[in-house]
Amino acid sequence: MMPEVKIMQSDEEIMLTFHTVKQLRPHLNQTEYVTKIRRLMERHDYTLIAVVDEHEVMAVAGYRLTESLAWDQYLYVDDLITNESSRKNGYAQLLWNWLIEEASKKGCKQFHLDSGVNRFDAHRFYLKNGLDITCHHFQKNIE
Repeated sequence: MMPEVKIMQSDEEIMLTFHTVKQLRPHLNQTEYVTKIRRLMERHDYTLIAVVDEHEVMAVAGYRLTESLAWDQYLYVDDLITNESSRKNGYAQLLWNWLIEEASKKGCKQFHLDSGVNRFDAHRFYLKNGLDITCHHFQKNIE
């Protein structure tokens, strides 16, 4: 069986992505994960996809189709992670290609993501796949 990109919709499918996503988002709590994903889906049109190979989740992405005055219609990737044990096997590229095709099919003008400043391997991947570094992202925690 070939690896496939699958939209994760059922609670069981969503839960299968937890251990991979937690590698990128270590603050996540397993008992609240499905509820949080469902809330993102309902409130923010979040879609969760995964590369599944031999019934195992190898890579995961979460994205939103959205629109702004600055960028018109665009696909924004919130989360993109390959399971640590599955890296360098082409799973990220399979996921990437699916996301770019989805953006095109949905009429998006642009493709966006933010990446932590210390994620150098990810940055090499993004640059190799045609992304440009176009802005700085600033944040402030509100407690």
